[in-house]
Amino acid sequence: MIIKSVMTAALALSVAAVGFTAPSQANANSPLVNGEWLEKKLSDPKVRVVEVSVEPGLFERGHIPGAQNVVWHTDLVDTVKRDIASKEKFQELTKKLGINQDSTVVLYGDNNNWFAAWGAWVFDVYGVKNVKLLDGGRKKWEADKRPLDTRNASVAPGSLVIGEANQKLRARLADVTAASANKSATLVDIRSADEYSGKIFAPPGSQELTVRAGHVPNALNVPWSRAVAEDGTFKSAADLKKLYADAGIDGTKPIIVYCRIGERSSHTWFLLSRILGYDVKNYDGSWTEYGNSVGLPVVNVAGTVWGGK
Repeated sequence: MIIKSVMTAALALSVAAVGFTAPSQANANSPLVNGEWLEKKLSDPKVRVVEVSVEPGLFERGHIPGAQNVVWHTDLVDTVKRDIASKEKFQELTKKLGINQDSTVVLYGDNNNWFAAWGAWVFDVYGVKNVKLLDGGRKKWEADKRPLDTRNASVAPGSLVIGEANQKLRARLADVTAASANKSATLVDIRSADEYSGKIFAPPGSQELTVRAGHVPNALNVPWSRAVAEDGTFKSAADLKKLYADAGIDGTKPIIVYCRIGERSSHTWFLLSRILGYDVKNYDGSWTEYGNSVGLPVVNVAGTVWGGK
């Protein structure tokens, strides 16, 4: 028995060293859940599944059975001023979703879970515990041919009482300019290399634009896509740690992540803070705020000029 115990302990240490968690423990302690775990939990009343997709009609055409629909454009943001949903609005949302103190909330969506990660960030801002992402989102759930439903689930109103917004999870323009000037925090631009260099203003088809291209001075570029596998799942914790360490980001100082409007950076916020445990703020103003701000410097190595030929 002693030998067996020693061997078990040694195995646990070796598993932890490479950032792997045994399947039976992964979803209990991890910020991620996989499709196998979730499919088994669909009838569990303590599990609340929430879809945050941005493609119109996607939820209605088929969603994970029992999932509730959250619309990013109206449910998670203020529709009048540029801001996240107010405490009062978010409280009503959690009540509608049937979330209680002992609920496990699983978020998923389209677009590589970008907006689902935004949802996880807002849930964290308001202090909601036990919130997880479905690793791989809709893409992997559908690829694995797991069940979809078109019926709207009915849940009893939730009783969770949310707290005040935790401003330590959110960066403002002043935080970014200060970090750029004095390097008090590591700025991480998670957009594509072409956006970072200023070659393009935004990805094709984007509606939210700026009049300047480039990036915040002293920001490092680690595109969000480098953190995921082909199927949309996150790479292992060990691989993620090495990826960011190679870029000079090891968690020894605070981190501020940004993108164009804050949704892709939410994805990186999730992995850096929830998976790796680093001190991270999401700058949801991102490039559409910074790039349009009068008087602030940018780095534009491509030399692209708005309206130019």
